[in-house]
Amino acid sequence: MGWYINNYVIDILVKVKEEKMEIKRMVILSLYTAIALVIFTIEAALPELVPIPGIKLGLANIITLFVLSHYSAKEALLVLLIRIFLASIFIGQIVSFLYSLCGGVLAWCGMVVVHKIVGKQYIYFTSIMGGVFHNVGQILAAFYILKLTGIFAYLPYLIISGIITGLFTGIVCWFVNKHIAVKLI
Repeated sequence: MGWYINNYVIDILVKVKEEKMEIKRMVILSLYTAIALVIFTIEAALPELVPIPGIKLGLANIITLFVLSHYSAKEALLVLLIRIFLASIFIGQIVSFLYSLCGGVLAWCGMVVVHKIVGKQYIYFTSIMGGVFHNVGQILAAFYILKLTGIFAYLPYLIISGIITGLFTGIVCWFVNKHIAVKLI
């Protein structure tokens, strides 16, 4: 009887510890989502870098990359989707939600595949692919909405910008992983 009670108490303690870890993980992911939302909001308030519509650095992607490299693809997707949803409520319109969602999900898919191949060491390459796939996703969303094949003429410019901005955000994420990540996790 005493042995059974001891095992029961141990099972309860293990479940309590697992629940505390799950709550801690949810809080941390919520904080990363909030950070990404703040970064997105600040970037949205800045003037455009180039006179081509739709091109921006995508600094909130740094957080998605960080979560992808330190947690899991599923959790990175969760942070991404919640950030897109909240950003669309706070800043955008329903059309911007569709563009962001298509671009973000396609970027996430590309980053997950590349990250599995190259790992954390080449996070900047993962980010470049994310930038390119994000722009392809937005062009596909624009084609779906506008039904204009001429929109694909814009794709080479967006691919070049995706490479440049993806490299920038990837280097920033690499720097965060190397110099700051140990303190954050």
